[in-house]
Amino acid sequence: MEGNAAYMGYELQILDNTAPVYAKLQPYQYHGSVYGIIPAKRGYLKPVGEWNCQEVYVKGDQIRITLNGTPIVEGDLKEATKNGTADGKEHPGLKRTSGHIAFLGHGSLLWFRNIRIKEL
Repeated sequence: MEGNAAYMGYELQILDNTAPVYAKLQPYQYHGSVYGIIPAKRGYLKPVGEWNCQEVYVKGDQIRITLNGTPIVEGDLKEATKNGTADGKEHPGLKRTSGHIAFLGHGSLLWFRNIRIKEL
């Protein structure tokens, strides 16, 4: 519960990829990306004002993020960082095996509904 969540845990990026303010992000910073680690495929967000449906599956080092029925991230966190992180920064949270779930954005207003968490 201390420090920057993007580094002390895993941050799943939540933002509007089409907003002009986000036009010049790095690939690992767009919606659905595991921030600084694994970039997400783009082009699967619904238009602003429509609800998106997203599922996040993490088991050990395996992670899969599905957005509106399409897998946008499928990877192994250890494999993705074996030669360092995409952002070149330390991510001590990659060593965690448990912790909190945080919903993070870039300060923009976000709305959530029907959140469910299932322990594997």
